[in-house]
Amino acid sequence: AAQTGELPWIVWFVFVINALWTIAYDTQYAMVDRDDDLKIGIKSTAILFGRHDKLVIGVLQLITLAMLVLLGQHYELGQSYYWTILAAASLFVYQQHLIRHRERDLCFRAFLNNNYVGMVIAVGLFIAFW
Repeated sequence: AAQTGELPWIVWFVFVINALWTIAYDTQYAMVDRDDDLKIGIKSTAILFGRHDKLVIGVLQLITLAMLVLLGQHYELGQSYYWTILAAASLFVYQQHLIRHRERDLCFRAFLNNNYVGMVIAVGLFIAFW
């Protein structure tokens, strides 16, 4: 960026992946505080998405995974990378299971579970670029 004065498109691609995933897990966290946010007038994504919150989270998770696959194809990452993406997908399925009834404690557990998603993806990238 310092030499060309601009960022390559792949940087923006990774930024979008991060943004979509962040909206998904932040909405899980917002589902924990939905009742309190309604009382005090905070406009969280859980309130914005309303009864479609679980669907929107799932769609964002699917898009995130698809974009991670495209990233792997762009950099010709090996099979180990794709196994970690499959592991991340499994964690997303588990999160969907946790939030299915919108129970506060389980939504918070789903939010915290994203630490493992990040770890799995980081391990996949580390192995692929090693």
